[in-house]
Amino acid sequence: MKRSAGAARAGLLALVVAVLLAHGLLVESIADAWWTSSAPKTAPPPIPSQVRLIPQPPPPLPAPKASAPAPTPVAITPPAPRPARPAPPRQEAPDDTAADAAANAPPAEPIAQPLAAPDPAPAAAVPPPEADPPPAPQVNLPPVTLPPDVDLQYEVLGQASGLRYRASGELRWRVMGETYELSMRLSAFLIGSRSQTSVGQVDATGLLPDRFSDRTRSERAAHFDRSGQRIRFSNNAPDAELQPGAQDRLSVFLQLAGLLQAGAVVGGGAIELPVAGVGGSETWRFQVGELEPLELPAGSLLARRLVREPVDVRDSRVEVWLAPELGHLPVRLRITQSQGDVADQQLSRRP
Repeated sequence: MKRSAGAARAGLLALVVAVLLAHGLLVESIADAWWTSSAPKTAPPPIPSQVRLIPQPPPPLPAPKASAPAPTPVAITPPAPRPARPAPPRQEAPDDTAADAAANAPPAEPIAQPLAAPDPAPAAAVPPPEADPPPAPQVNLPPVTLPPDVDLQYEVLGQASGLRYRASGELRWRVMGETYELSMRLSAFLIGSRSQTSVGQVDATGLLPDRFSDRTRSERAAHFDRSGQRIRFSNNAPDAELQPGAQDRLSVFLQLAGLLQAGAVVGGGAIELPVAGVGGSETWRFQVGELEPLELPAGSLLARRLVREPVDVRDSRVEVWLAPELGHLPVRLRITQSQGDVADQQLSRRP
C-alpha cells in the first residue's frame, strides 16, 4: 500500500509539471497571436510621408526654377587712329630771304598721335544664382470623424501552437477635449491576460498618439516624440521617423473608423499609413472591401471589411470589420500569424 501511494504521488507531480509547461507555452503563443506580433524586423520598409488614400494621387511637386544664364562679356573696340595732316608743300624762297622766312615761319602743328586703347578688362565671372530648393510637399491629411465614447465586449476564439482556446476581450474608448484614451484587454481562464493602451491627442485629422504600451508579463512601450519627430522604443530598438498621420497598433483601428465615418474612402479603395509597434514602425496598406453581412454573438450586422495582406514572410494578415451602424467601430478582428496561429475577436454585445 505504501508503494502504491508513493507511485501515485510521483505520477501526480509529473502531471502538474507537464500542465505548467504547457500553460507557459500556451501563454506565449496566445500573446503572439493576439493583435500582431511586435518583433522588430531587421530592415523595415520605408514609411510614406503621409496617410495615403489610394487611388487618389498626391499633388505633383513644382519643377525647380531654371538657373539664370551668365551675362555675355562685352568686347571693347579701340577708336580708329586719326590720319596725320599732310605737310604743306614747300615753296622755293630766294637764297637771301630763306633764313628770314624760316625764322619768321609759325611753328609747325604737331601731328596728332592716336591714344593707345587700354586692354579690355576681363569680364568678372558672375556665378549663376542658386536654384531655389523645391518646396516641401504639402501634407494634406484627410478629415476624420471619430466615434463617440464606448465600451465594447468581445468573444475571442483562437488557436495557438495547435491548441484551441476561448477568451474574452474589452475595448474602452474615451475622448476628453483634445486628448484620448484607448485600451484593449484580453483575458482567459488559467492563461492570463494581455493589454494594450494608447494615449494621445486628437484634432481634425484624427488620433495623434503620444504613447503606446503592450503588457503581458512585462510592459514594452513606444513614445511618439513630436518635438524631435522621432518614435522611441523602450526595448532600445533604433528610433523611427515620426511621419504625419502615424498610428500605433491599437489606435490604427479607431483611425480607420474615423476615416470611414468621415467618408474619406469607400469600397474598392485602399488606405496606407505608418503604424508603430513596440519595436519598430512600418507601412500598413488596407484594402477596403464592400459591405457584407456578419453573424456575430451580438447579432446580425452589416460591416465593411478591410484587409492588410502580409508583405514579409513574418507578417500577419489583419482583417477588421467596421460597422456603419455603430459609427464604424470594429465589430470583428481576425489576426492570422505566419506560423498558422489565429485569433478571431467578435462583438459579443451591442453597446
